[in-house]
Amino acid sequence: MTAIIQTIDTPDGPFTILADDEQRVLASGWTSDRDAILARLAPVRRPRTVTEGRTEAAEAAAAYYDGDLAAIDTVAVAQAGTALQVAGWAALRTIAPGAPLTYTGFAAALDNPRAVRAAAAICARNAPALFVPCHRVLRSDGSLGGFAWGLAVKESLLAREATAAAA
Repeated sequence: MTAIIQTIDTPDGPFTILADDEQRVLASGWTSDRDAILARLAPVRRPRTVTEGRTEAAEAAAAYYDGDLAAIDTVAVAQAGTALQVAGWAALRTIAPGAPLTYTGFAAALDNPRAVRAAAAICARNAPALFVPCHRVLRSDGSLGGFAWGLAVKESLLAREATAAAA
């Protein structure tokens, strides 16, 4: 498989997007380190060839940062995992900006309220960050919990979405 990689500047730092030849996002995150982006994918899912280029998803990410929070909602992604993971990643895309869920609430949304650890693992294994907004899931006490790209980025994203939702 051949993939395209693009890094854009955002208020939260460099944001890199890895997309396949169909422009589906395979992985993304707040770094300019191409190896860090590739490491988000299982070795079997890593593209053989990666070239720098333009991704359609970069336009959506820029629009998100310009205030159009819905711009990321229709960006195509390509994720492979267990049935629960795939369902979880789809469910993450339904969490409205400014209305985060707790891991407990996310597990309940998956019709498996006792699977809180599995819900957290789904978030941790989410490769196309931002486009599949795992940052919208918090610990049961409302604290941030973890985030592959750092808690400062997660906090910034949540604050941006809360402000926009309140407006």
